[in-house]
Amino acid sequence: ADENILLYIIAFLNSKLSSFFLNIFNEGINFNQGNIATLPLIIDNAKLNSINELCNENIELCRLDWDYFENSWNFNKHPLLIFDNNLIENSFNEWHELTVNNYFNLQKNEEEINDIFINIYDLNNEINSNVDEESISITVADLNRDIKSFISYSIGCMFGRYSLDNEGLQFAGGNFNINNYQLFIPDDDNIIPILDTEYFEDDIVGRFVEFVKVCFGEETLEENLDYIAGALNKKGKTSREIIRNYFLKDFFNDHKKIYNKCPIYWQFDSGKQNAFKCLIYLHRYDPSIIARIRTDYLHKTQKAIEQNLAHCDNIISNSANKSEVSKATKDKSKYIKQLDEIRVYDEALRHMATQNIKIDLDDGIKVNHSKFQKVEISIEGEKPKKINLLKNI
Repeated sequence: ADENILLYIIAFLNSKLSSFFLNIFNEGINFNQGNIATLPLIIDNAKLNSINELCNENIELCRLDWDYFENSWNFNKHPLLIFDNNLIENSFNEWHELTVNNYFNLQKNEEEINDIFINIYDLNNEINSNVDEESISITVADLNRDIKSFISYSIGCMFGRYSLDNEGLQFAGGNFNINNYQLFIPDDDNIIPILDTEYFEDDIVGRFVEFVKVCFGEETLEENLDYIAGALNKKGKTSREIIRNYFLKDFFNDHKKIYNKCPIYWQFDSGKQNAFKCLIYLHRYDPSIIARIRTDYLHKTQKAIEQNLAHCDNIISNSANKSEVSKATKDKSKYIKQLDEIRVYDEALRHMATQNIKIDLDDGIKVNHSKFQKVEISIEGEKPKKINLLKNI
């Protein structure tokens, strides 16, 4: 019986009636406990079950809405994967229809609750039961946002935070076991490079393409990548280029927003020239990772850029094609700047790799993140510099 009354009270407090009374009793813009206590609650036993059913349904609709997003503790899997489709476009259309239905169901229920309470209090001449669309708290599908959140979910699967085998959070600390994953295998070394060219097998775009293939099948892969690229509104000639540009320029900023400036994926970032970037998953951090980033990824990227530079020099020296030479000259300038950026970043990584820095998640993300920032380095013949290993939060 108590729970029935509680649901009835919740419905009353969320109805237009409580706002109506509060505005009469209180002249200010803030309401306190005392104001709430003065509300005249009439328990109408004849309407109790109707109101409670509507209230329960609204709570469930709002809970479902919250749980579709990865910052919910009860997030299971990305909503674009709850439908049985091989085209992301079809999944999005079904998802859109589902959210719109939920939205209007919530609005209809709230108006019905208002209607019942208005009749109980005999206030038909004072208040109407209409609920403004802005007041409805259900999130309607949005293509740009939902494709970005699908990309975010894919990163979670790449690091083993989530799994295509099982729903819900799979790993957030402890001993990581890669053998727990079957359909899509996470990255083995917890380092995923984000570069302007595909230099590595575990390049982030390559891994994302593989993820889309596993989720939706190989036959529709190109169509799905085109759809994703179209939703991102980024520059690029091909869908893969557009997706790469998103990872290079926007992914981390979007991730930071989702987690309120306490990101769980950290971006090692050499700077504005996009010479070197990679992601790691904080819950799989270990003190040797800085050394591995340096030797297994940064140095190999450096060699690849040096080879590209030599290739540009060869074209500039030997080609008779003016546009070819012009492009090579432009690329050479970029590679020189990137190598300069890597040289400085390499020194900062070298300095930090020897320190075997431990992190304690109980201290909070920001405290741990700051351990990798403003690293002071000295290069012979140059002024000492302070370098950030990580992209700022």
